[in-house]
Amino acid sequence: MLIEGYDADPVVPGEPLLLRPGFWSNHLLAVCGEGECAGRPVPEWFGEDGADADVLSEVLFDPGRWPVFRVPAADGPGAVVVYRNLDGEYGTDYLLTHPDGSRVERIADRDGYSSGRGLTWHELIRIADGPPLVDEGLQDGDVRDEDVQDEGVQDEAARFLLLLPALVDPDPPEAASARLVDALVAVGAPHDGARPAAEHLLAHLAGRSRHDPAWASPLSGGRKDRAGCEGHGTLCRGARMAGHVKRSW
Repeated sequence: MLIEGYDADPVVPGEPLLLRPGFWSNHLLAVCGEGECAGRPVPEWFGEDGADADVLSEVLFDPGRWPVFRVPAADGPGAVVVYRNLDGEYGTDYLLTHPDGSRVERIADRDGYSSGRGLTWHELIRIADGPPLVDEGLQDGDVRDEDVQDEGVQDEAARFLLLLPALVDPDPPEAASARLVDALVAVGAPHDGARPAAEHLLAHLAGRSRHDPAWASPLSGGRKDRAGCEGHGTLCRGARMAGHVKRSW
């Protein structure tokens, strides 16, 4: 697997990890590393448990293997998510891939903080809803191994959730919460967990943009200054990446 800018790095296809218990709590609760949480987020919101999350974190953050998740789009820029597992400098990079393959643009990275122009809600939805599912008979959320191995991630719910941490929009639409709840349920979250998870995630993502004086609109080419911030408990991204600290979920 070759990705511009990562030629010498040990990147590997990450799409099969979407099928593993513990993936979504690891990927999405990274957002809690910014700001304060009104309540304690737990993997059970996603239909997972702490043991599964701990086991999968060892795979996601392995310095010898950097999982890469491809989100192709047929009618415009697609995206790539790279778990950049440099020893001591763990982070997640969000890249735009241009249709002609001419260049790759880093739009966001998360290292316990956020930087980059990110994605507006409109951009996020455009990419997530890009190509149809490989099998038109599949229901949203029915992610199968053959659907995520060869052509990147095709399922709309998984595409949306993979890119959600790159959202930089101070005023997402009212429909954002319902869209997020539906996506979480589609990938296995229980209804009673999906709602608090959606509220928690959107509050962090919108609050980061609305209340941070360093934030500038991605349409203006602005860039959020890097600033470490501390979240709730051991779920913070920085704590999880620095030495793979075990969590008390």
